[in-house]
Amino acid sequence: MTDANSFLAVVTELRPDVIVHTAAYTDVAGAEREREACWRVNVEGTRNAAEAAAANGAKLVHISTDYVFWGDRGSYKEDDVGGPVRNYYALTKLVAEESARSAPERLVIRTSFRPRQWVHPSAFADLYTSQDYVDVIAPEIVTAVLHHRDVPYQTLHIATERKSVLELARRRAPDVRSGLRSDAPVDLPEDVSLDSSRWRELKRSWGLSS
Repeated sequence: MTDANSFLAVVTELRPDVIVHTAAYTDVAGAEREREACWRVNVEGTRNAAEAAAANGAKLVHISTDYVFWGDRGSYKEDDVGGPVRNYYALTKLVAEESARSAPERLVIRTSFRPRQWVHPSAFADLYTSQDYVDVIAPEIVTAVLHHRDVPYQTLHIATERKSVLELARRRAPDVRSGLRSDAPVDLPEDVSLDSSRWRELKRSWGLSS
């Protein structure tokens, strides 16, 4: 991702119709310590993907995050303006979105997901989100990619209902302890839930379940 020449060479050889850019530095706390690495992967890597897509006539599908929003009210829609941001990870993802939009054909998908199993001893009771587990979100993203030619938007939110992180965690780990955002080593938002009605409407128009 961070080697522009290598990335371009691979894309030029394979000549894909669409590049699904899922690579990212996602350790929110770690990003505060490893800013250079985070920027290199999230911003420069996305710029490389956009340039390779442009040079080869491919469409770029870029996976972004709900953290591009300040996170004080939730239910963010696709056309809501991103920023300001709460932490360095969020900054890099916001800039990465703009890098992705330099590709002539692009689709930015904002989403948020967790591993299949909750791996932490506690979860935030005061952070609200529309994220879900990867086995819930990934098939939705696959559906969007397979129908990318039928998506008449450049930005799309793919998520589930609004809930606290604690509520999500206890779906698969009932004994998880309740925690607070103030316990985190980095500044976190209160509510970054996404409005995904646009995605639900698209699926209905394609004859898929909502």
